Amino acid sequence: MRDLIRQKIIDNLSAQVPDFTKRDVYLPRVSGKKAYAVIGMRRSGKTTFLWQALDGELKLGTPREDLVYLNFEDERLSDLTQSDLGLVAEEYYNLYPESHERRVVFFLDEIQNIDGWEAFTRRLLDTHQVGLFISGSSSRLLSRELASGMRGRALELRIYPFSFREFLRHLGREPKGDAGRLPTTQRSRLERDLRDYLTCGGFPEAVGTDVRARQELLRSYVDVAVLRDVIERHAVSHPVALRYLVRQLLGNPAGSFSINKFYNDLRAQGIPVAKDTLHSYLSFLEDAFLLRTTSLEARSVRRRMVNPRKVYPIDPGLIPIYNRSGEPNLGHALETCVLLELERRGAEVGYVRTASGYEVDLHARFPGGSTALIQACTDIANGGVYDRELRALLEAKKEYPRAMVWLIVLEKPPRIEIPKNVHVSLASSWLLETSTFSE
Repeated sequence: MRDLIRQKIIDNLSAQVPDFTKRDVYLPRVSGKKAYAVIGMRRSGKTTFLWQALDGELKLGTPREDLVYLNFEDERLSDLTQSDLGLVAEEYYNLYPESHERRVVFFLDEIQNIDGWEAFTRRLLDTHQVGLFISGSSSRLLSRELASGMRGRALELRIYPFSFREFLRHLGREPKGDAGRLPTTQRSRLERDLRDYLTCGGFPEAVGTDVRARQELLRSYVDVAVLRDVIERHAVSHPVALRYLVRQLLGNPAGSFSINKFYNDLRAQGIPVAKDTLHSYLSFLEDAFLLRTTSLEARSVRRRMVNPRKVYPIDPGLIPIYNRSGEPNLGHALETCVLLELERRGAEVGYVRTASGYEVDLHARFPGGSTALIQACTDIANGGVYDRELRALLEAKKEYPRAMVWLIVLEKPPRIEIPKNVHVSLASSWLLETSTFSE
């Protein structure tokens, strides 16, 4: 094992940085020795982001020999033990003893595959002058072990599939400057690109592929995530119920989900699974970043717990695959994209149900303390739809008077009267903004 690790270090130090599409990930700079934990669903771009971080270090002047990348998904490392991990630092410093006097950055990809990795990374931080990036595909695994093993010395960086801006950048069509000031031809191109994004999604390998290849690729991503990050990792005892749950959740994007109702559906089909088990399965799927959930915005913890959660796929490209009609649903896709973009911008997101029964798609609370009520609408030209969406926002505004109010639309609205305290924005422009809401 020592010789293998030594050779992998040598090989990776001679490797060139691969071409990549730059990801817009907030990288906090803090004092003291900290590890960055790069987490996200499989195939969302974590490895590429590690190379982006490595390239950033190169541009800051760090010598290439002080940037050590290792991928622990290499099948040759499948038998690696906790004690073997110590060979990584040992062999590196044997090769480059002069680096003891310099800051070295280690990029450890999918290291959570090795039992006891957290003790190794803590020891690395304690005993050497290092920077550290680690990656993994399960938020719970990393979060739990980081909390117990790293003792507050790790910061999480969440990697999603491409945002709309990153999608355009990948295609070489990212607008320069304010998207709202584009000429007509470029604006039309941008609107077409948005509809493509809402249909195809942002998994990097799937961008630009034909429909059949893309759907087969994305379906395989889901299958592998369910098998490896849920069934195998958590020793799931009812895989049939779990797979049915996955189809149910991904087939109803941006919809409310009740564990009680699903439990009764399973019982009617003769599938005996406890409610607590179903709650665990839902948590496992979210931990594997296959989906995101929002809870009712309420001060009462009990009220949040007893009300249904809304469930969203991690990428709009998954919607046509699990939609029973096989067709894209632009309304659900737009709401999903807005939710994911809010999370990228650091917001805590829920939904609102007013005392009079109206529902607002999203309530966002940003790190600076500002809040926003947001409806995503694809059919604002329909007077009935517009009136319903607007009424819900105005009713919610009474209960959340300090919140900004936004109506995000797919198409330019007709000449209609819009209250002064309601901001209407084209999705193609809003998704390209680089700042969050402010009051």
